[in-house]
Amino acid sequence: MQEKLGDDYKLFLLINPEDDKPVAVVVPRMTLQPETTAVPEWFAAGAFGLVTVFTLLLRNVPALQSNLLSVFDNLDLLKDGLPGALITAFLLGVHEVSHHLVATEVGIKLGIPYFVPSWQIGCFGAITRILNVVPNREDLLKVAAAGPLAGFSVGFILLLSGFILPPSDGIGIIVDPSVFHESFLAGGIAKLLLGDVLQEGSPISVNPLVIWAWAGLVINAINSIPAGELDGGRIAFAMWGRKASARLSAFSIGLLGISSLFNDVAFYWLVLIFFLQRGPIAPLSEELTHPQNKYMALGVVVLFLGLLVCLPYPFPFSNQPAL
Repeated sequence: MQEKLGDDYKLFLLINPEDDKPVAVVVPRMTLQPETTAVPEWFAAGAFGLVTVFTLLLRNVPALQSNLLSVFDNLDLLKDGLPGALITAFLLGVHEVSHHLVATEVGIKLGIPYFVPSWQIGCFGAITRILNVVPNREDLLKVAAAGPLAGFSVGFILLLSGFILPPSDGIGIIVDPSVFHESFLAGGIAKLLLGDVLQEGSPISVNPLVIWAWAGLVINAINSIPAGELDGGRIAFAMWGRKASARLSAFSIGLLGISSLFNDVAFYWLVLIFFLQRGPIAPLSEELTHPQNKYMALGVVVLFLGLLVCLPYPFPFSNQPAL
């Protein structure tokens, strides 16, 4: 068919959702051109990026978070948030660059990333459009998994370093151990490395690198949720196909909706997914072939790490009474 139709038409090999049998779809290639936007991509992405720089700085200055209007009277305080903002921005950069490097290798064109600002965690990550037709599920899996894998790897190293290295000023940040119950991964590492120093109700001093790296891990984790066109949604689609991933996406969004009743980050992320990232994922050139097992394993690792970061740590840190 491809030989007869030539370059004027594009052939898709898909799965019929009604009977799960292969089906060939032919469309004029001219209809596959990416949509143009009213505002140039670079301008919109730059505007989002500037706001994200501000929220990254703001997120690391607790004194300004309780009253956002006071920021304009205390702009000099924003410089105090620079170290934390740089660490989080570095992890965001590692994530996005990894996507683009792998995409270039497999012949997938990605648009300019739109960083989404957040006053809770600094940034929700980036929305990146795929501009051409993806050849197959394995290539989609490679690109989708590359960003979270790189982000999780670097973030994990920085988190460990934060727990091991003493604060540069000898004081660090005073936190209540209860904060480590918010993440199974962070709580487990804290318990492993700090031991009985962690006691319920007894504040401890930690290197601020712990908090900065943790924020980067959270950003990677929420983008690894298997929903819509998030990295996790694309991974699920590439691994299990369109029908199964659609069901998993609906289930994930339902859980996120329940979580949003108790967590404002979950609420805003749910809204963003619904309006900007709910999908569906555009048809691939060939959706019949499953990815190789080694790439499937990488996809599972990304989804599992996302769970470890997002799920709470349910075990008490110490049975000793607080001092």
